[in-house]
Amino acid sequence: MSNAGAHISLYPFPTSGHIIPLLDLADRLLTHGLNVTVFITPKNRALLDPLLSAHSSSPSLHPLLLPSPEISPSFSPAKRLVSMLRTLRDLHYPLLLDWFQSHPSPPVAIVSDFFLGWTQELAAKLGVRRIVFSPSGALAASVYQALWHDQPSIDEHSQISFPGIPNSPKYYWYQISHTYRDLTRGDPDWEFSKENTKFNLLSWGYVFNSFSEIERVYLDHLKQKMGHDRVWAVGPLLPSDVNIAPTNRGGTSSVAVDTVLTWLDERGDNTVIYICFGSRTVLTSKQVEVLAAALEKSQVHFIWCVALQPADGDGAMPEGFEQRLAGKGLLIKGWAPQVAILRHRAVGSFLTHCGWNSTLEGISAGVVMLTWPMGADQFTNANLLADELEVAIRVGESTQIIAESNELARVLTESLDRNRTEKIRVEKLRNTAVRAVNGGSSENELSQFVKKINELRVAKG
Repeated sequence: MSNAGAHISLYPFPTSGHIIPLLDLADRLLTHGLNVTVFITPKNRALLDPLLSAHSSSPSLHPLLLPSPEISPSFSPAKRLVSMLRTLRDLHYPLLLDWFQSHPSPPVAIVSDFFLGWTQELAAKLGVRRIVFSPSGALAASVYQALWHDQPSIDEHSQISFPGIPNSPKYYWYQISHTYRDLTRGDPDWEFSKENTKFNLLSWGYVFNSFSEIERVYLDHLKQKMGHDRVWAVGPLLPSDVNIAPTNRGGTSSVAVDTVLTWLDERGDNTVIYICFGSRTVLTSKQVEVLAAALEKSQVHFIWCVALQPADGDGAMPEGFEQRLAGKGLLIKGWAPQVAILRHRAVGSFLTHCGWNSTLEGISAGVVMLTWPMGADQFTNANLLADELEVAIRVGESTQIIAESNELARVLTESLDRNRTEKIRVEKLRNTAVRAVNGGSSENELSQFVKKINELRVAKG
């Protein structure tokens, strides 16, 4: 170890949306003088390369390669997630136990993704602290914890209420986590998921990729539930403006970053809509048909990031769409340089599935968001954006609510109006987010977190 600071380990859930924000946290921790070991699988090793390059002159960052889990593609999404978590535990627990016990200067804490609740048992066995990292917001975490704690029955005709959470949120059955919704109550997978979630509230601390100005009441709620104040909001965890273009943050794209930015340079300020539903969501034929028709009717400029299509044909563009809108739109297949796109002066609004990374990137870019959540925590995030922060416009919900193309065309056009109240609010919120990580609330919380970690080393010594 080279730095004078303590040694800490970071253990992400092995998908890009969970890995990337935790690596952004690693970057901050290295800058604050900690020594960091990142547990990573071979399939995701490339995601760590930009961070290793950025800190190549410092021996304070170390990767620990762990075997990749192999999961049957035939499982339902809920079964697939639980199988992944079980396999990670079975594969990695003994390897990590041996690594910690044989290391000359092992980490004083394990910072692990909120899906990896079982690492609480590993940390207890090793006599180190386990800290939860949440790539989702505090509201979403509060709902997920309450869901598994209260175990409400799901009624397809009424909403599920959470009166113990500030603002008493309510959700319909399709807005609830598929893991809770689709598993059989009481079976081994159900019990595993319940225990895995319960471990998070038993952890020594909780780190959120969020900032207190947008989620203060939910952060305070979680402090109350945990019985202590070791809950830190240190976000938005995003690269600086100087790093966004050259950094590979998640994958390869069909269009080079320079080509995308040049295309945007040729458009006027606030004239382009960026459309992305994340790297995993493939739209149904009906969703694509409506959205494509709306874009054609509105004649707005757009960039549409399209997930790679499965064999069944979902997600395919209508015949002749690209040719008819040549010059108006740019299609990107696969990963897109989203942070760079959103921060470009030409982009005025963002049609999004409301994943938390996208939510924070949209806020930090000061663009109006058009919400079309698809699953997981996205419905919770859409509510926060539209109802509480009032910086977003609702346009759809999964396959349950699909706008009519003429109506969607109107909303697309109006979203680029610089005088919209949502635009004014989100620009103010962008400034708040920038301040939070530059001498404000999030930087202060990060400093407090690092101080606590260094105190653990002293206490252990």
